Amino acid sequence: MIRFTALSAVALLAACEPAPVESLPPVSQPQPYVGPLAPQPDALEERQPDSCKAVEYVAYLGQPGSVIPTLAISRPFRVVEWRGIEAQEYNPQRVVFRLDAAGNIFNIDCG
Repeated sequence: MIRFTALSAVALLAACEPAPVESLPPVSQPQPYVGPLAPQPDALEERQPDSCKAVEYVAYLGQPGSVIPTLAISRPFRVVEWRGIEAQEYNPQRVVFRLDAAGNIFNIDCG
């Protein structure tokens, strides 16, 4: 009886072989995206390129976030700390300063 159990176990394990690799369909590799994003017709809000004149503040990239109050910005602005919570209302005229983990400005955009 022990012999019968061992043979049946071997037969069951032999039936569980994985499928050969040749029978699997080929995996398509994702292509990198190159180019500007096209506006989506069903998007909630359309993003406008540099409507807040963020390019005027590019010289402050890499500077500490404490320099932002000294800039005398006349338009609305927001400072988003590293991994901070940001409200989701979009204002194309608002300058957004994003800080890195060290508190330095690493990105400036509109929103």
